[in-house]
Amino acid sequence: MTMNFNQAVEKRRTYYGISKNKVVSDEKIQEIIEHAVKHTPSAFNSQTARVVLLLDKHHTRLWNITKEALRKIVAADKFSSTEEKINSFSAGYGTILFFEDTSIVEYLQREFPTYKDNFPIWSQQSSGMHQFVIWTSLEIEGYGASLQHYNELIEEDVKKEWNIPSSWKLIAQMPFGKPTTEPGEKEYNSLEERIKIFK
Repeated sequence: MTMNFNQAVEKRRTYYGISKNKVVSDEKIQEIIEHAVKHTPSAFNSQTARVVLLLDKHHTRLWNITKEALRKIVAADKFSSTEEKINSFSAGYGTILFFEDTSIVEYLQREFPTYKDNFPIWSQQSSGMHQFVIWTSLEIEGYGASLQHYNELIEEDVKKEWNIPSSWKLIAQMPFGKPTTEPGEKEYNSLEERIKIFK
């Protein structure tokens, strides 16, 4: 059954239990990413979003890099829970890396100095929209995903491993796979406290 937009937004949740079982073709995943990157908005139509899809051995390699980076900063007697968490991401089908091209942000800062301080903020907002669009699109197809932020720990190694341009800033990592467990219960704060309507 095809979900409408509101249903897809509601069903998009954080899934930590994921497997390598294929849900749709790799071509369909690529199509989701290409559609999102092409049509998700950005300030001044700057199109700063950059996305890398890692599958198979590349996906596994990313989480091995992350695990070794964490091993350097987490106490040995506390590492088992950290390793278990990273292994749960590695257990998925693939990972999507979200970057922003800082060279475009810096160009816009020079060209439009009045808005200089806003361009990095707008860049992050656009990245968030790309993450949401792709995450929700994966949900529609039957994949579960989560959003991770090991940026500073792994960015340098990631750029070396996959020959990523130096101007691309790593923003987030999205491991995804076929769900093996349901997401936990989610609490919602009162909408009356979060929304004001004047008419």
